[in-house]
Amino acid sequence: MWRQHLAKPSLRLYQRQCALTSKAVRVHQLHSTSTGFTDRCYDDLYPGHIHTTPIQKALLAVGSGVAALQNPYRHDMVAVLGETTGHLALINLRDRMRNDPEGNAILTERPRIRLSTLDLSKMASLPDGSFGREYLRFLEDNHVTPDSRADVKFVDNEELAYIMQRYREVHDLLHTLLGMPTNMLGEVAVKWFEAAQTGLPMCALGAVLGPLRLNARRLQSLFTSLGPWALQNGRRSRCILSIFYERRWEQSVEDLRQELNIEPPPITLSATNKKSTKKYE
Repeated sequence: MWRQHLAKPSLRLYQRQCALTSKAVRVHQLHSTSTGFTDRCYDDLYPGHIHTTPIQKALLAVGSGVAALQNPYRHDMVAVLGETTGHLALINLRDRMRNDPEGNAILTERPRIRLSTLDLSKMASLPDGSFGREYLRFLEDNHVTPDSRADVKFVDNEELAYIMQRYREVHDLLHTLLGMPTNMLGEVAVKWFEAAQTGLPMCALGAVLGPLRLNARRLQSLFTSLGPWALQNGRRSRCILSIFYERRWEQSVEDLRQELNIEPPPITLSATNKKSTKKYE
């Protein structure tokens, strides 16, 4: 909390941060209230696209960055930050996908990972250890759903916008592959992997600042085992966006890790709340 008797320069800085955060929140309100295929914010790039100038993108990046730092679980602000800072990284990811036959097929077919596109009954019937069954178990154990990922709005290129959307939708699949839950330590480990793998500034920021929220015991686990493992595997693994995961549900997690050149995690982390009985119908 800010104290009442602040120096004027500090007060002005705080007021600027509040103003930027307010702008980011207002943009998010527009972002979240126009999720359908409407014409209100559609300027022919893709449905829902909101055109912004470089100055507007900079303001959005700073404002959403401040909000995300205050609350890392504000996925809406993290999404805006990623869209407004990731242009060069998205170009690099697009080139890697184009140079991979499977990745190029994804760019052509544009699959989406949503509850409406998943056969949950079939995934539940798969044997333990299969990628589809372990992904479904991850969703249940961690109280998450693929439908929570916001649609891209601020990327000024249709193909790059899809790549950003694909990155968001495979994030939970990556948690499954890496064996990481959605608690803070698990999220930071995944961000270290993603930063090395994708080069997205949003991931790098999360990798740098995320450890500040860890206690001493978890920091030790991160810096001595999980962190080095995540960085090494992120650098050397095959492009995670070039995998047609929808066609790999029956493949074992072990085999898929070997194919992607990803080693098993050095330690096992449990889900945030293992007592949950929530299911996806």
